[in-house]
Amino acid sequence: MDREPNTRLADLFGMAGWSKGELARLVNRQAAAMGHPQLATDTSRVRRWIDLGESPRDPVPQVLATLFTERLGRVVTTEDLGFAGSGRAGRAQAVGGLPWAPERTAAVLTEFTGMDLMLNRRGVVGAGAALTAGSVISGALTDWLHTDPSPHADLAARTGPAGLPGGADRYEAAPVGAEEIDALEHSVEVFRRWDASRGGGLQRKAVVGQLNEVGGMLTYHHPDHLQRRLWAVAANLAVLAGWMSHDVGLEPTAQKYFVIAVHAARESGDRPRAGEALSRAARQMVHLGRPDEALDLMRLAQSGSGETTLPRTRAMLHTVEAWAQAARGDGRAVHRTLGEAEELFVADRGDLEPPGWMQMFDEADLHGMQALAYRTLADHDPQAAPLAQRHARRALELRAHGRQRSKIFDYLSLASACYLAEDPEQADCYARLALGAMGETSSQRTWHRLRQMYRLSATYAEHPSVRQLREEIAEVLPGPATTARAARTAEV
Repeated sequence: MDREPNTRLADLFGMAGWSKGELARLVNRQAAAMGHPQLATDTSRVRRWIDLGESPRDPVPQVLATLFTERLGRVVTTEDLGFAGSGRAGRAQAVGGLPWAPERTAAVLTEFTGMDLMLNRRGVVGAGAALTAGSVISGALTDWLHTDPSPHADLAARTGPAGLPGGADRYEAAPVGAEEIDALEHSVEVFRRWDASRGGGLQRKAVVGQLNEVGGMLTYHHPDHLQRRLWAVAANLAVLAGWMSHDVGLEPTAQKYFVIAVHAARESGDRPRAGEALSRAARQMVHLGRPDEALDLMRLAQSGSGETTLPRTRAMLHTVEAWAQAARGDGRAVHRTLGEAEELFVADRGDLEPPGWMQMFDEADLHGMQALAYRTLADHDPQAAPLAQRHARRALELRAHGRQRSKIFDYLSLASACYLAEDPEQADCYARLALGAMGETSSQRTWHRLRQMYRLSATYAEHPSVRQLREEIAEVLPGPATTARAARTAEV
C-alpha cells in the first residue's frame, strides 16, 4: 500500500534546519539520555518517517518531540509531528485531529504540559508557531460540541490504570478521592484570584504543573462522579493556563490550552464551561486583530453552551461578541449586542449560584467589557467615545479589591476614550493612574493597551502635559527585546 508523506514532520524538519543524518544521530543521543541506549536510528529511517509517512515505535515519537521542542523554542508534541491520534500519519487534520477522544485528551494534555514545563526549565520563550484559524476550530468542533459525551461503559464500569497512547509521558496512575479533588478545586480558586490581581506571568508555571498532574490522574479510571470532577478541574486549569499564556504573549500555547479546556469541559458534562473557554480563544483573536475569526468562535460558544447556560454567562458571551463586532466597526451590531447583554445580566435573579469560573464576571466586569467594546468602536466612530467613558467610570466605581489588572484596563479604556473625545486633560489623568499601577502586574496585555493609548496621544503631543506623559511612557514602554526578556523572566 502506498504511503503518504508526513507533511507535519516535514514542515517542522525544514524549520529545524537539520540534515536527516544529523537528526538520526540526535535521536540516538537523546534516547540514550532518556534511558534507551539500545536505540539505533539511521538516515534511511528518518527518510521513511518523513517521505513515506512511517510511524516510529516508542520511544522515538517522544524523543523527536523533545528534540524539536528544544530546537524551535516552543512546545512540539507527538500530535504536531503527525504520529499520534487517528488517521494516517501526516494527513492534514484540524488542530491535531479535533475532536479528541477522552483518552486522547488526557494524553495530549499530559504531553503538552510536560513539554511546556520543559521549556520553562530552560528559560526558553515559546513562540514562532502559527495560530490555527478560528473558523477551523469552530468547524471541527461544531457537531461534537452540540452533543453530550457518550457514556463510556468500560470507563464507568471499572476502575484501574489506563495506559497513555503513543509517546505521551507516563504517569504512575493511582486513584484519588473526594478530599484530594476538593483540594484541587481550592487551588484553582487561589490561582484564579492571583491571576486577576497580578497577571499571568508569575504563576503560569505553577498552573501548568498542576494541570500536568491532573492529566496524569485522568489516566486512572475513577468512578464516574469523581472522573467528571477531575475533568472539570482540568478544564478550569487549562483555561487559566491559556489565559496566563495569552497574558504574557505566548499566543499559540494559549490557543492550545483553550482547545484542551473545551475538550475537558465537555467530558465533565459542563457545556457552558466549554463555551466560556471558546470565548477566551475569541478574545485572543480580537486582541490579535482577527475579529472575523473571533466571531466564528463566538457563534459556536453561544450555540454549543446548551440550554442550561445561566443568563449571566450568556451576558458575558454577548460582551465578547460585541467587542469583536466593534473591532470590525459594526456599530449597529455593537449597540444591539450590548443591549442584549445588559438585559441578560439583569434577568439573572441570582437564585442559582454561578459556577466558580463565572464569579469573576460581576457588574464591574460587565461595564468594563462595555467600555472596551465602545472604546474599540470609537476608532471607527468617535461618537462611541462618551459611552466608553461612562462605562469605564462605572466599572472603576464597582471594581472589587484584588482586581488590579482589570483596573488598569479600565484606566486605559477611559484614557483612550478621552483622547478620542478630544479631552486630553482628562486622558492625561487616567493614563497616569494606569502607568503608576503597571509595575504591580506581570501582564503584557496591559502594555499592549498602553501602546494603543500612546498612539492616540500623538494628536495632542504639543500639549505640555501630554508631551511629558509621552516621554515618561517612552522611557518605560518595553520594546520587542525587552518584552521577550520579561516573558522569559515570568516563565522561570
